[in-house]
Amino acid sequence: MASSTETEKPETDRHGLDRRGLAIAAAVLLACGGLVGYGALNTEERPKPAAVPTAEVTYEVTGTGTVDIEYLGEGDPGRATVVKAVTLPWKKTAAVPVGAAPVIGVVLDGKGGQAGCTLAIRGKHVQRATASGTYGRTTCSGPEVTVK
Repeated sequence: MASSTETEKPETDRHGLDRRGLAIAAAVLLACGGLVGYGALNTEERPKPAAVPTAEVTYEVTGTGTVDIEYLGEGDPGRATVVKAVTLPWKKTAAVPVGAAPVIGVVLDGKGGQAGCTLAIRGKHVQRATASGTYGRTTCSGPEVTVK
């Protein structure tokens, strides 16, 4: 009788190794899924951006005719608000961020006319200017707004 020196591994051991690999892979996937779920479902309040102090600025355009107006107001800092084809008179009070210099530009349309702009910071008159004629232009500007 010939004896065999080779030993076969039992079927259960071979499948046991495969099952352990699957179990490890499943555990890793569950851990990753838990982290993603925590990030998506985390409802802790995030800090809000600090409020930027502002000053009340009043822009006014008087006169006759139709104008386009561009002024610094609420919204993105450093970005102007544009209002087109405005029939005069026009007035707007805006909260201008501290550190910004308020400004208003006025352009008369092709029919001409006469327009005057005024600018007041916290109720104090800062500047007045006028424009006249076809496509007449004027600008009123003030110093940088400071904390009161």
